[in-house]
Amino acid sequence: MENNLIKGIQDALKRLGVRKKDRLLLAVSGGVDSVVLTYCCAKIGLDFAIAHANFQLRGPESDRDEDFVRLLAEKFKKPFLVRKFDTAIYAKNKKFSIQVAARELRYNWFNGFLGSEQGSYDFLLTAHHSDDNIETLLMHFFRGTGIAGLQGIPEKKERIIRPMLFTSKSDLKSFAIKNHLDWMEDSSNATVDYTRNYFRNQLIPSLEVVYPDLLQNLGNNISRFKEAGILYEQAILQHKKKLLHISGSEIHIPILKLKKTIPLKSVCFEMIKEYHFSASQTDEFIHLLDSTNGKYISSPSHRIIKNREWLIIAPLQGETSAHIIIEKGMSSVAFTEGNLQIKETAVTTGQHYKDDPLTAFLDAEKIQFPLMLRKWKSGDYFYPLGMQKKKKLARFFIDQKLSKTAKEKIWVLVMGSQIVWVVSRRIDDRFRIRPSTKQVLQIRNADVLIRS
Repeated sequence: MENNLIKGIQDALKRLGVRKKDRLLLAVSGGVDSVVLTYCCAKIGLDFAIAHANFQLRGPESDRDEDFVRLLAEKFKKPFLVRKFDTAIYAKNKKFSIQVAARELRYNWFNGFLGSEQGSYDFLLTAHHSDDNIETLLMHFFRGTGIAGLQGIPEKKERIIRPMLFTSKSDLKSFAIKNHLDWMEDSSNATVDYTRNYFRNQLIPSLEVVYPDLLQNLGNNISRFKEAGILYEQAILQHKKKLLHISGSEIHIPILKLKKTIPLKSVCFEMIKEYHFSASQTDEFIHLLDSTNGKYISSPSHRIIKNREWLIIAPLQGETSAHIIIEKGMSSVAFTEGNLQIKETAVTTGQHYKDDPLTAFLDAEKIQFPLMLRKWKSGDYFYPLGMQKKKKLARFFIDQKLSKTAKEKIWVLVMGSQIVWVVSRRIDDRFRIRPSTKQVLQIRNADVLIRS
């Protein structure tokens, strides 16, 4: 067993790109898994240091584990790195579970040692094994996941490597006993206070009563899911190439082509998830396909806007956006050709609203938010102030004797499919102030120079 385990680790490291000359950092808790990993890396003759995170969650037992790992480093004559964390306080402040807090703390610390700078380490090795992999698979499955979550723990993620996923906890313990290795038992592992412990100590043993080959079958499933995941990613990549059109800081998606895509829901989720949209928003995204112009959904960083025959993924309001949503109550909107200053006022008797192309005076009762600010497009038309017939913007620009450069800088303010204002040029007659107007929406383009 000894030779098989050591060779398995050696083969995994070679396959995952670790060279004999690389400097490695081993995450060692003091449990049997990480002790065996340390022993095997020493037998292989690798250059490594030992890092131990003390989460201070188990009182004297946490300090006992730290002391044990320090002695282990001395035994193998390896550098020892240790960090104490106020995990409970961190979890409370961040509103994390203890498990999530501990994971974030240790990996943030570990990552600080990885890189290409002198004195840093090339890779971090962790002692995850096949039982951990199966527990992760089941946790993802019951929590709800895509196909990526069914692939368990990745063997390699950037500079983090897990070379023992091929072997089980029982095999590691047998190896440790045979080689007279000491290790520390974590008393919290026997409780069901943490989600993973519930799966490990209750759910999986119960399932094994009905399915004795459960662990082997699930391990085989992980391998199949990984292969299926490769095919899935290849298919999604092809769909993205056909559907996603980059335009500056935006992504444009043709609606008619997207509607013909199969499977629609999976493709839609894979397209929007990298812009911080959740899986639960996929249906909302699909509903945009048949929604009215100007409808949108938002994530913490982006909006997806319905604009004619396109869905547009645009960063939240900013000067680089080519499609900007204006919500009711917003007082200032920056864009590449100026800064819109917005306010609503009541009409006063005898007040005169001067003719100023930089300012739109609109009947507030006829305006429904949200509005959209975008660049003009071929086919756009509006009813110029003072006219009862519609006119295409291209014709309007000819009448205005605008140069090609000036036309390229024109933006329009849109409500649904109606142009409200050709910004800094002319409002639409349908939204002008009338004798019956009570509230005026005033929008001024500040800090802009009109060019012809």
